[in-house]
Amino acid sequence: MADRKGVLNPPDDRIREIFSSMRRIAVVGISPKEDRASHGIARFLLGRGLEVLGVNPVLTEPVLGAPLFASVRDVPPPIDVVDIFRRSEAVPPVVDDAIAAGAKVIWMQEGIEHPAAAAKALEAGTDVIMDRCLYKEWLRLMNG
Repeated sequence: MADRKGVLNPPDDRIREIFSSMRRIAVVGISPKEDRASHGIARFLLGRGLEVLGVNPVLTEPVLGAPLFASVRDVPPPIDVVDIFRRSEAVPPVVDDAIAAGAKVIWMQEGIEHPAAAAKALEAGTDVIMDRCLYKEWLRLMNG
């Protein structure tokens, strides 16, 4: 068990800290399709000089030049943020892998929530953001 409990949907000042300190982001469910949100956010993060690590077990080619992994457990540490673009019911194993990998933050995109998985991450000391768009939050907090 971690020395501290994580925070669920932390306040704006903490999210600003997350954005300011994150360097390596695992994008779970990354897609090569340009019209998909995961593709757009990966492109956005890369454009800010951040390292994007694609996680998608069905892809064989990197997306936007980002290295590709079958699961979060295959991503070499450290991982600052695990950004999840999967249906809510697919979240628990991703969260388990993120905890095992020592990820600092688990971010479930808009429309994605899994309270039981979030509780597990919080108990492990991992901050969790649910049902929020990373891009929209960045624009609101970092460009405002």
